[in-house]
Amino acid sequence: MSKMLLIIRMPAFILLLCTFGKINAQDSTLSLSPAEVLKLVRELHPVARQAAINVQKSQADILISRGAFDPFASVATGAKTFDGTDYYNYMSPKINIPTWYGIEVYSGLESLTGKRLDPTETVGQTNYIGISVPLLKDLIIDKRRGFLQQAKIFKNMAIADQRTVVNNLLMDAMDAYWQWVKAYVVYGVVKQLVLVNEKRFNFVKRTFANGERAAIDTIEALAQLQAFQFEQNNDRLILQNATLKLSTYLWTQNGKPYDLPLRVQPYSRWEEEGDGYFSSSSLQDLETKAIQSHPELQAYQLKIDVLGIDKKLKFQEMLPKLDFTYNMLGKGYDVLKTTTKAPLFENNYLYGFKFEMPLRLSKGRGEYKKSQLKIEETKLAQSQKALEILVKIRSYFNELQTLQNQIALQINNLSNYQLLVKAEEVKLQNGESSLFLINSRENKALEAFEKLIELKTKFIKTKFALLWSAGFP
Repeated sequence: MSKMLLIIRMPAFILLLCTFGKINAQDSTLSLSPAEVLKLVRELHPVARQAAINVQKSQADILISRGAFDPFASVATGAKTFDGTDYYNYMSPKINIPTWYGIEVYSGLESLTGKRLDPTETVGQTNYIGISVPLLKDLIIDKRRGFLQQAKIFKNMAIADQRTVVNNLLMDAMDAYWQWVKAYVVYGVVKQLVLVNEKRFNFVKRTFANGERAAIDTIEALAQLQAFQFEQNNDRLILQNATLKLSTYLWTQNGKPYDLPLRVQPYSRWEEEGDGYFSSSSLQDLETKAIQSHPELQAYQLKIDVLGIDKKLKFQEMLPKLDFTYNMLGKGYDVLKTTTKAPLFENNYLYGFKFEMPLRLSKGRGEYKKSQLKIEETKLAQSQKALEILVKIRSYFNELQTLQNQIALQINNLSNYQLLVKAEEVKLQNGESSLFLINSRENKALEAFEKLIELKTKFIKTKFALLWSAGFP
């Protein structure tokens, strides 16, 4: 009788925790921590890599936009001969240098010969250096400057979108990880309970064979064993599927999916995880940080900035176009001599003004109004998103506090069930109880333990979810 009671008194979850400690002490390389999962997902997951590629593409867009300010060279040449007469023979290489404020500086050479020439043209070899300046439209901003400014903002938007994508990916990975931890721990508990009940069943069979116990006790012990074996099979399936789901977030350096081996186990001190990623900030601190740095809100603000530039460009469409050009002219191909030979507007120069203005400005006014409405629309969406984020933060914060209380209650609940199991064992020793009651108490203790594991893993998941809802992993 004393040997049977010793087996019954051995709590399965204590055996499990001892087993975990021995395994980790023997081979720590087989454990997988949340920090390792986060690092692997950030660096190797295809979705994270795609988000990084989008940032690189936005950097390429900036380079493309800068191309509008690149100096460029051109050559114009032509000749006309008709009925034995050389009308003209023309060649003019030219270089243009765009500048930030819409001003263009250019210089070139000209060679013009022939018998039928435009009297406004200069015959022979000449050179010029000139400047073109917008005086109204395109003076403050033009499409070249606007597109470059927008490209820079789009890069910041890509970075904010990358943060959002990666944060969502990390949150999903953590959900899978803690489901795996829960499945692993519960399976370990049930596995140990199967071993305990196998020993109990074998002992009861021996005592029945010796005439010390009734046949009904063997049936009772067998039924409990089979129930735990059934539970073990079910929990093994849950663990296998949880391992597969976690594996979908693990990739190799070569971009190949990685199947997590079943021998890999959670980090032995998993109950302490999450503390390094969660500060004891107050709810107000979390809300303030979220409003200031949440990537989704930053993306909205950057979109508003882009629309603000578009609004400025649309305003330019309502301004009259007034451009001024001035060329300094000189004989021969010595451009440097031309720039130092004569003062402006005294000799060898060419200038002009060009004025254009739509009379009704219908297109400009319509485009400008539309740009204003887009900004207003985006600001409303930004306000709605900010409210949704604050509600998520408050919900997870409340859930975290409740789970803390629930865990404390469940620990006491499990302790009470353990005391009931021990008390029932004492009664059995005194002939006042049965295996049925002990099994019933043991089942309740297992349920309480599974619930405690569920609460603990959910508590740590909620820590990560709180950080995720605030916009920083």
